[in-house]
Amino acid sequence: MTKFECINVALGERSYDIIIGGQLLNTAGDFIKSVIRSDRVIIVTDQNVAPLYLIKLTTSLEMAGISVRKIILPSGEQTKSIGHFEKLTDEILAMKVDRNVALIALGGGVIGDLTGYAAASILRGIDFVQVPTTLLSQVDSSVGGKTGINSRHGKNLIGAFYQPRLVIADIDVLDSLPKREILAGYAEIAKYGLINNIDFFAWLEEFGSELCEGNKEYRRKAVFVSCKSKAEIITKDETEQNIRALLNLGHTFGHALETETGFSNKLLHGESISIGICLAFDLSFLLGLCSKSDVKRTRNHFATIGLPTNLSEIDDINWNTETLLNHMLSDKKTKNGEVNFILTKGIGKSFVARNINMKDVHIVVEQAIQQR
Repeated sequence: MTKFECINVALGERSYDIIIGGQLLNTAGDFIKSVIRSDRVIIVTDQNVAPLYLIKLTTSLEMAGISVRKIILPSGEQTKSIGHFEKLTDEILAMKVDRNVALIALGGGVIGDLTGYAAASILRGIDFVQVPTTLLSQVDSSVGGKTGINSRHGKNLIGAFYQPRLVIADIDVLDSLPKREILAGYAEIAKYGLINNIDFFAWLEEFGSELCEGNKEYRRKAVFVSCKSKAEIITKDETEQNIRALLNLGHTFGHALETETGFSNKLLHGESISIGICLAFDLSFLLGLCSKSDVKRTRNHFATIGLPTNLSEIDDINWNTETLLNHMLSDKKTKNGEVNFILTKGIGKSFVARNINMKDVHIVVEQAIQQR
């Protein structure tokens, strides 16, 4: 058996393991067989991932005595839509499935979110397993049970909390990712340090560049620390009633940017979060919550890694302050007409901020646009 590390997400009857290591696709069938209720699975993947890893995963499952069917979807954020959700659930139901069948999400966050929501909905709930193939999905979207799709009104506005039966994070699959995708995932890794782990952020300042360049030991450590941090928060607040909201650092701004760019390749999720975190630090500084040195340290780190920190770095977008603020008001984190933000009192000291005056947010966004 390949060497691996295991993190348990302790949620009572909904508990599951996150398995992290190299060459795990070769033995994925054995792991998956131990958590599903039958010997039948449906792999859901996309056109980019299928040529790389579908055969390997299928072979592993079949060697474990599991019957496999496959569905291949278009790649890209546009697939996280009502239309593709309808097509996916229809195709699964056409296979005459029962409640013992399991879905396997083989891909990045789009495939994981979409497949998870399908699993939550079909027959009022069937099992699913996450096999994330991007850095971003390994450290963020595959863990925690947030499933869903986008609406024209905003990101992830339709969905459900529905936990997987297992998460398998094979570090080796990251070798096939383009540098831009690695960097997009890195933004979510840095987020964990900025939320509540200044020592981890300091480690990233020293070794983050090597992680992005391909050092597998550093990648393994970063995935492990990120997943452990998220698991600890989720076990205390599964459905985001309080502290789980901390995981949204930078996301209120970032989702508004993604909505404005039409969930396109003009701005990847991790890139939007990098800019969003910088804006959250800007707002924190404006409100007198953190020091200018914290703002500079955060921006400098993202810039050194190669992530965008300013709106001016995104080409061919005519940013408008009022439009972005309206997107924020449509965000699912808005309650009673008020936008909640995750702000900071310094690196590693994030908190949930309510009753923020939108005039202050307007100032921060307007300044960011004028920096063009």
